Amino acid sequence: MQKVRTALIAGGSGLVGGHLLSLLLKSDRYSQVISVGRHELPLIHPKLDQQVINFDRMKDYAADLVADDIFCTLGTTIKKAGSKENFYKVDHTYVTQLAEITARKGARQFLVVSAMGADASSMFFYNKVKGEMERDVQQQPFDSIHIFRPALLLGEREEKRSGEELASKVMKPLSGLLIGPLQKYKPIEGETVARAMLAAAKTEKTGKYIHPSNEIARMVAER
Repeated sequence: MQKVRTALIAGGSGLVGGHLLSLLLKSDRYSQVISVGRHELPLIHPKLDQQVINFDRMKDYAADLVADDIFCTLGTTIKKAGSKENFYKVDHTYVTQLAEITARKGARQFLVVSAMGADASSMFFYNKVKGEMERDVQQQPFDSIHIFRPALLLGEREEKRSGEELASKVMKPLSGLLIGPLQKYKPIEGETVARAMLAAAKTEKTGKYIHPSNEIARMVAER
């Protein structure tokens, strides 16, 4: 009989996070789902425990950040963040602090959305930040760490991102041409990433795993 566990999700208002939160609440795997965010979500569910926190003072909320499986879908854009410094804070500092605190509180698995091209040594700021995040998360003593590197994310967002909308319009018609080694560049639905994250958690495989976009799609297609 499978143990019933507790899940914690940070970033449940975003594209991937919104789908993932819904999946976690429906899953028999979890008896409780803790959603951590700046604002309360317009959602009521008997399994849902919403924790409104100030991410700049995350350590003050450590007692509330206790769960078996940690799902992190935090992320922003430089335009929305307003500066490179604020972008770094959201996409690196908040994520790595969450990993550090929850590992110390006994979490077993950490699953996080990164990005295709993540590389701590990259000359491109966005890729460098994502790569540094991955590097630092992997220093934490979880039994399992799953890093997801989706290509361009498709789906309806609450916030409008004009650059990504334009890229989506350009890339969608070209998807059929991206075969073989190019498959990892295919745009992918946010819901697909969410389903892959839950699927990975259910395997309970120990170790550190990096999932490129084509593998993310395959993880869902094979279920």
